[in-house]
Amino acid sequence: MSRTTGTHDRLVELRRDLHRHPEPAWREFYTTARIVAELERIGVDGLFVGPEALADGERMAVPGPEELDDWMERARAAGAQEGVLDRLAGGYTGAVAVLERGEGPTVALRVDIDGLPRTESTSDEHHPVREGFRSETGAMHACGHDAHAAIGIGVLEAVKGSDFAGTLKVLFQPAEEVVGGGKTMAESGHLDGVDYLFATHVGLDHPTGEVVAGIDDFLAVHHLRAEFSGSASHAGARPEAGDNAVLAMATAVQNLYAIPRHADGATRVNAGIVGGGTATNIVPESAFAECEVRGETTELMEYTRERAERVLEHAAAVHGCDVALTTVGEAPSARSDQELVDAVFDAARGNERVDSPVERDALGGSEDATFLMQRVQEAGGLACYVGVGTDHPGGHHTATFDVDEASIGIGVEVLTEAISRLPEGRP
Repeated sequence: MSRTTGTHDRLVELRRDLHRHPEPAWREFYTTARIVAELERIGVDGLFVGPEALADGERMAVPGPEELDDWMERARAAGAQEGVLDRLAGGYTGAVAVLERGEGPTVALRVDIDGLPRTESTSDEHHPVREGFRSETGAMHACGHDAHAAIGIGVLEAVKGSDFAGTLKVLFQPAEEVVGGGKTMAESGHLDGVDYLFATHVGLDHPTGEVVAGIDDFLAVHHLRAEFSGSASHAGARPEAGDNAVLAMATAVQNLYAIPRHADGATRVNAGIVGGGTATNIVPESAFAECEVRGETTELMEYTRERAERVLEHAAAVHGCDVALTTVGEAPSARSDQELVDAVFDAARGNERVDSPVERDALGGSEDATFLMQRVQEAGGLACYVGVGTDHPGGHHTATFDVDEASIGIGVEVLTEAISRLPEGRP
C-alpha cells in the first residue's frame, strides 16, 4: 500500500503531538487519550482502554499514587479527554484496538508508547526545537515510542482500507522502558487465539531506508531493588554500636561485579542507582541499590539473578543487616520465527523506499515485547520483531535523539504489506 500525503502528514502531526507530551511508564495519560481519539476517528470494532487492556495484578514498576495523580493533572491541563482519563485512574494506561474483517488469521501488532524520565536538548540544532514540538513535560521520547504509536495507528488505518481478511489487533503497550508493561499485556487475554504477532522498533542503529525483518538475541533481564536495614549509632562516640547499611550495600555492589561469567553465553550485571544514610556523623541504618541482571537466554539471566540475590543477602548478613529484595521489572529472551521474517523481508524488498532489507540482526539489549512473543509462540503461533531504520542525530536515550519522520511511512507500508502476505489460519 502506498502512502498518501494526507495520511503521512496526519501521522507526523500525531507523532509530534506525542513527542511534545511524553510520559514515563504508567503515566501515559495524555498519550493514551490521544491514541483513543485517533482510534475513534478511524473507527474500530473493539476498543479496550486502560484496565480492559491489562491483566490484573501483573503490572511492574508502578509509581506511587501522588506521582500518578500529578501526571494525570498534567494530562488534564494539556487537554486530554476527560472521559478517557477517568478510565485510566491509578495508572492503568494503554489500549487495544480490534478490527474484524471476516474469516482469516488473527494478527497482532504491538507498539510501545512510554517516554523516558530525561530532559530533552534545548539546542537550536535539535529538530524538535526548530519545529516547535520539543517536550513540554520534562520527560522525553528519547527512544522513538512516539513514532511507534504513529506507526500502530497508520497500520490500523491502512489495513482497514485494504482487502485484508481476518482480525487485526493493535496493542498500544505502556511501560516498556522499565520492562514493566509487557507481561500484563501478554497475560490480558487479548493474545488468546492470535496466529501471528509483530512488534516493531525504529532506529536501533539502522538508517532510514533499512528494514530488519527479524530482530533476535534479546537479553533476558531482571530489575530488582534491594533495601538494606541496619541500626544507627553515633559515628564518632559509638561506631561499634551500629550496623552500617551503606557498608552492606557497598560490599554487595562490589561483589555483584564478581559474579562468574557462564560458558553457555553472555551475562550482564549492573548496579545503576545506589543511595543511603542521613548524615556524615551517623552510622547509616538504611541504604538501597537498584540493580539489573541480564542473560543471552532466560536461563542465563536466572543463573545471574540467583547469584546476585545470594550476594545481596550475604553482604547484608556479613555486616549485621537485613535486606529486602523486590522485583521491579523483567522480561525473557525470544527469537523471531522464520516464516514471519520471510514475510517482512519480502515486503521490504518490494518497497521502493527501502534501500537495504536485512534478514536478521541482534538487538544487544532487552525488550518486554518478548513476553508477548513468548505467549503467542507457546500457544502455537508465530512472532517476529521488526526493526525500521531511522536516521537519528543522537543515540537512543540521549538528549538529542530524534526520528526521521520518513521512517514512519516506511514502517506502515512494510508492516501492512507483510500482514497481507500471511497465510490463512493458524501456522
